[in-house]
Amino acid sequence: MADDLISFGAKLAQHAQCRPNAPAVSCGAETLSYSQLHHLSNRLARGLAKSGVKFGDLVTVGLPNSVGFVVACYGIWKLGATPQPVSFRLPKVELQAIIDLAQAPLVIAEFDHEVDRPVMRLAEILDLSDDDSDLPDQISPVSKAPTSGGSTGRPKLILAGQRGVSPVDMPELPFYQIRPDQAVLLPGPLYHNAPFSLTMGATQVGAHAVLTPRFDAEGTLAEIHARKITWLYLVPTMMNRIWHLPEEIRRGYDISSVQTLWHMAAPCPPWLKEAFIHWFAPGEVMELYGGTEAQAISVIKGSEWLSHRGSVGRVTVGEMKVVDDNGVAVPAGQVGEIYMRRAQGMPETYKYLGADARIINDGWESLGDLGSFDEEGYLYLADRRTDMILVGGSNVYPAEIEAALEEHPAVQSCAVIGLPNEDLGAIIHAIVNVKGHVTDEDLRVHLADRLVSYKRPRSFEFVDEPVRDDAGKVRRTALRDARIKSG
Repeated sequence: MADDLISFGAKLAQHAQCRPNAPAVSCGAETLSYSQLHHLSNRLARGLAKSGVKFGDLVTVGLPNSVGFVVACYGIWKLGATPQPVSFRLPKVELQAIIDLAQAPLVIAEFDHEVDRPVMRLAEILDLSDDDSDLPDQISPVSKAPTSGGSTGRPKLILAGQRGVSPVDMPELPFYQIRPDQAVLLPGPLYHNAPFSLTMGATQVGAHAVLTPRFDAEGTLAEIHARKITWLYLVPTMMNRIWHLPEEIRRGYDISSVQTLWHMAAPCPPWLKEAFIHWFAPGEVMELYGGTEAQAISVIKGSEWLSHRGSVGRVTVGEMKVVDDNGVAVPAGQVGEIYMRRAQGMPETYKYLGADARIINDGWESLGDLGSFDEEGYLYLADRRTDMILVGGSNVYPAEIEAALEEHPAVQSCAVIGLPNEDLGAIIHAIVNVKGHVTDEDLRVHLADRLVSYKRPRSFEFVDEPVRDDAGKVRRTALRDARIKSG
């Protein structure tokens, strides 16, 4: 290891020594200082070791957002093992499939499922040791192993190409502009890659990572107001729910402390993006496009976006290109499949367990997204190839219709799918979660001047629960299959 890099565990020990009483992580009413986080994770590591966890293992973590989640990850890292986060709401079959891939020696969770690995609560592991002194230093060969179901719903693990190391001297997380003096609010679920990585990055820098037990639109504004949050992570679904709060509620909280807002994980409707840019001024609204695989990334600032409306920015890490079905690069303005490649000389960024990457010549890989570049090199997303709907020979992208639907003040979340039709090949069906009384006709009138006729849904289905999760993710394939099966 290079002299200027130390293990995640050693980095936490450094903060515990230099700033022991500074807040490390909060969730709800509970806060751990850097000293408390360090010593509690030491104790947990010993409990994990007694439970059979060893160097190089993947350890499945199925906890809800909590300070305990962060304790668990640092305890795992201190043994040279790897946190493998999963949703605490996973059904048994999917959980078992992930555990089988990970070959996890145990699961840290409060599941009631009976699976073929021990499932232990955090408190049970902590009870196995009262020794919170430092352990021999270990470096995890893989820093994280998030899961992805993709469009098929079949889980795979994405093993990070980076080890569990941090710079000895790290005054900030420069790419995301996180500094030690900041209060960083992350209301997304930690089993998703971005909230997980940003929470751990914030604690590696020495910032105060503020989590929420679950996303709540008004609660997010209340946290910003009460804790003087300076750095904020959101996804478009969260932004939409916040924006649809009554204006008197939105205006009742002081958000002027926010210097930087990052959003990612799903396409953001242009109207919503513009609303947040103007609302959070003079703070900068940043957007990132890229996969958990991190071969390449594009970024755009809000101030830049206003003159490139709808773009997800220029490529800042790695390389991207847009190609046709034959793998040939398409001209500017033409939609094709987006392929990515890590920069020459850049080390491998990930490895799949349970799937194979879609690779064409010279290491170019696709995540299945469609988009186009303009003449200036700005990237614009269309949709995922697997979600595109062919209606009477015309390509229809669900994200465009969903963005239009979400402009309606009553729409909380939605998903658009294609259902089989003998005449057109497919018809567009919208699954919508609304507040108040809204009819099919209300939505048809709303869409009439926003979408060309062939892009408008033929049918609407109103549901009581959010269609997307708190990370803004939706499995359109699963929604479509369920409706086809039910007739």
